[in-house]
Amino acid sequence: MPIYALGDHVPTLHPDAFIHPDAVVIGQVSVGAGSTVWPGAVLRGDYGTITVGERTSVQDGAVVHATEELATVIGSECVIGHIAHLEGCLVEDRCLIGSGSVVLHRAVIRSGALVGAGAVVSPGTEVPGGAMALGVPAKIRTDAVPPGAFDDAVARYVANGAHYAKELRRIG
Repeated sequence: MPIYALGDHVPTLHPDAFIHPDAVVIGQVSVGAGSTVWPGAVLRGDYGTITVGERTSVQDGAVVHATEELATVIGSECVIGHIAHLEGCLVEDRCLIGSGSVVLHRAVIRSGALVGAGAVVSPGTEVPGGAMALGVPAKIRTDAVPPGAFDDAVARYVANGAHYAKELRRIG
């Protein structure tokens, strides 16, 4: 699997994390226990640090980057959807970032919030806990997400990571 050190910066991957062989992890990246990084995802910690908490899924084609001034931090028990782009932002615990969405510099997604598929969270925007951010640019709907709304998805991806770690084999 393509995991690269960049100069003195070496990724730190918990032994219980599953990094798919077709994902790319470079430089100042940390991935926590039970987390999964799926095919085509790129976590590029060349300019700044990227932190992924525990039991978080970074799905197919997602791009996670940081700047020299702005780390990208993704909390625990999050689902980062297919083809999402996160850069220089904070995503707290138990959030869902929808497929094809973009979360930009200094944006803060508070615990339990949802960024809808295809939404663009503009720089400096804060999405309150339990809120939805929908549209381009994202508009906030407060108190729209019940606690525990993403628990099944988190558990499903943790289980899928364990299944892949045990059963995945290249045949061609």
